Amino acid sequence: MKLLNAPFVFAVLACGVAVYNHGLALTSQQQSTSPKPQPSATPLAHLNPNQEINNRFVKELSEKIAGRENEPAEKVFKNIQIEWFKNVPAGRFLRIMNAGYSRALGVACTHCHVEQNFSSDDKRPKRAAREMAVMHKMINDQLVKMQNLEIKPEERFINCSTCHRGTINPIANPW
Repeated sequence: MKLLNAPFVFAVLACGVAVYNHGLALTSQQQSTSPKPQPSATPLAHLNPNQEINNRFVKELSEKIAGRENEPAEKVFKNIQIEWFKNVPAGRFLRIMNAGYSRALGVACTHCHVEQNFSSDDKRPKRAAREMAVMHKMINDQLVKMQNLEIKPEERFINCSTCHRGTINPIANPW
């Protein structure tokens, strides 16, 4: 089974590195030809039109778990299945979901979660996000091991935004 996964992991990894290098090339090209960006009057939170909704959910959940923010997420919330999130403090877990996942995909919490039961696995996007998280970890584990990259191992990583860049469907993303 591991041999069958190796070509897939390599292909995904190669694509990730190519996309990353392409992004670096574009960034350096833009920096050399573009004037310096001016501070924006629009806060970053407004890049995701759903951010106000998400902040409301996080505020409500934070009030429900008050006093338990530093306990492991798996003891505070139901149905935490991603291993590396189980021991993350509950308060940080909420911030990861809000500032990480929802912003990277440009979605409201209810895109993945059933509003009245966040622990439910009824929605396909939640199950897909778990699978993507496992893929993301596999890629990061491989990036750290690579020996012929110029970037220091501790600086080699991807996250949801690497591909999604604020959209649900990374394939439709115009990069």
